[in-house]
Amino acid sequence: MTSDAGPSDDAWVYVPSSALPDPETYTDLGAVIVDGETFGVRRRESDGSHHYNWISGPNPGYGFSVSGGGAPVGEEWHVRAIRDFLAGIDPATGYLSGP
Repeated sequence: MTSDAGPSDDAWVYVPSSALPDPETYTDLGAVIVDGETFGVRRRESDGSHHYNWISGPNPGYGFSVSGGGAPVGEEWHVRAIRDFLAGIDPATGYLSGP
């Protein structure tokens, strides 16, 4: 498996998945389950960005994106990105906490 840079090395953009561009420009990478939460993962080939739809989350269409890189990344990288996202979630609202 390739060595992956941590998600903290990348720029983060959190958006509802309904705000994402045309899904035809993406490759579906399947579902990743982290700490009991399920995320659908897609990769945009044009820039290597990854887009995560929080399938099991309390707010339909909510998720986040990580800006691209060069080569595809491994599952460990996705798990770190999702854990970073979940660490910022307010349990009362199911959305990211304010700064």
